[in-house]
Amino acid sequence: MQATPLKFYRYALSGHAHRVALMLSLLDVPHQVIDVDLRAREQKHPEFLALNAFGQVPVIDDNGVVIADSTAILVYLAKRYGGEAWLPEDPAGAASVQRWLSAASGPLASGPAAARLVTLFGAPYDVESTLARAHALLAVMEGELGRRDYLAGSAPTIADVACYAYVAHAPEGNVSLADYPQVRAWLARIENLPRFVPMASSAVGLLAA
Repeated sequence: MQATPLKFYRYALSGHAHRVALMLSLLDVPHQVIDVDLRAREQKHPEFLALNAFGQVPVIDDNGVVIADSTAILVYLAKRYGGEAWLPEDPAGAASVQRWLSAASGPLASGPAAARLVTLFGAPYDVESTLARAHALLAVMEGELGRRDYLAGSAPTIADVACYAYVAHAPEGNVSLADYPQVRAWLARIENLPRFVPMASSAVGLLAA
């Protein structure tokens, strides 16, 4: 009997959800997309809260295995479908990946991602401090990507998947990438991976008409 495809609950403009969309595509995992309308607050409906009590996307349901939180989902997908290539088993390699997963949940979320939330959704964040955090993070990434092709080493891992969307779409939050050639080269390397899928752009911030 054929297994039921993995269910992927997402909001199309969410960078957190794009992490999962990208990983599913890179690993060529069959799945069913279920859109959750955040503007209509569908993520707060009881049936969705039964999947994720925090009321947030993304969520996956892999034949009864329900995983919430984008970085947790990346770990699951790498372990379940991707093998060591996407999440190294050696202590140093695993720690290097974890460092960037923490950055994705910390300075990336409070910098480029928050800046984009201001322009795209009118989030009430302080613009000056979010932009400062964004450029501080990009400066660190620029230096480290000058020494290696990917965030955690010489090959792509879930660290790169976790950080890609909000860096690629940073200009939507008025965060210019002009001063970061190594970061832009890294984005291009991700975009050239087999089965790469983009996140839709929005005409806000530096991309406004």
